[in-house]
Amino acid sequence: MRDQVFTFQDFQLESGAVLPEVSIAYVTRGTLNPDGRNAILVTHGYTSSHRMIVPGGASSEGAWSTLVGPGAPIDTDRYFVVCSNMLGSSYGSTNAASIDPRTGKPYGSRFPVISVADIVTAQHRLLEHLGVTHLRAVVGPSYGGFQAFQWAVTFPGFMDGIVPVVTSPLPPASDRVAGLMKWFGPDPNFNNGDYYDKGGVRETAIRLRIDTLTRYGLADSLAAQFPDPAARDAEMRRIAGAWADVFDANSLFILGRAMEGYDITRSYTQIRCPVLYVLSTTDALFPPTLAPGVIAGLQGAGVDAVYFELVSDHGHLASGADADKWAPALRDFIVRLERA
Repeated sequence: MRDQVFTFQDFQLESGAVLPEVSIAYVTRGTLNPDGRNAILVTHGYTSSHRMIVPGGASSEGAWSTLVGPGAPIDTDRYFVVCSNMLGSSYGSTNAASIDPRTGKPYGSRFPVISVADIVTAQHRLLEHLGVTHLRAVVGPSYGGFQAFQWAVTFPGFMDGIVPVVTSPLPPASDRVAGLMKWFGPDPNFNNGDYYDKGGVRETAIRLRIDTLTRYGLADSLAAQFPDPAARDAEMRRIAGAWADVFDANSLFILGRAMEGYDITRSYTQIRCPVLYVLSTTDALFPPTLAPGVIAGLQGAGVDAVYFELVSDHGHLASGADADKWAPALRDFIVRLERA
């Protein structure tokens, strides 16, 4: 299953800035019906990629290969499934490392501020290009859940339902960009994001990634496979190094700024489709204590919202690591959307 790229010109952002050229990398599975209405969009997390729906593929949320495929809850025998790399991310879509056609040099620190709404609007352009006229659902974990919520606000009539997983209508309570600067600011190569001709920031990115994956619960998930702590640490560093080889640190800042401006709690009344909200019992980033307030807010705005609690020891990685535990709820929700 090969990556594909859709390129378009003159994309105006919410800020008013214009990107003269935008490329969006993506993969698809299944076949689109002639009417363009049998599509499901899967949205990926902060530092993962569109390849989360590829068999055997993995992401920071864990592999989704059991959730997407023939006969799976997201059934590729019946649905045309699209997963696109976010604008600003690092797996083939336009980001800070891309060449600005106006200067012939990487954007670096000059990449414009984007919003989550900009990210989903770019996805909408891709879907139009593919011939998708309507979505059965938007489904995604973590930052992908931000996108699912944003889709329901920005394009409220375009989908039958959304499934935001291990996520929230608000970002985590932290100053994302300031936190990133504590890691990258002291790096002598960082140069405020203009590091492409200065040796890069790989070692700092590895240390940050190890810290992030530890907080997400990966070290605990690896304990059975690597009972020796030294071997487990070595595997964590291998995973972090492989990520740092392909993920541009500037994307952390671009997507982090977009996250800081994200808040759809004031727009609940714009959501017109059913919502299946899924949280993990051990997720420290988006704990299940969020659920009562989110569901009450949605239902209070007249949204048909239901909650599923995923009992898992895998923290923020539960949507993939324990996919089998919430797969029936996802399947039932999609069947319900089909019957509506």
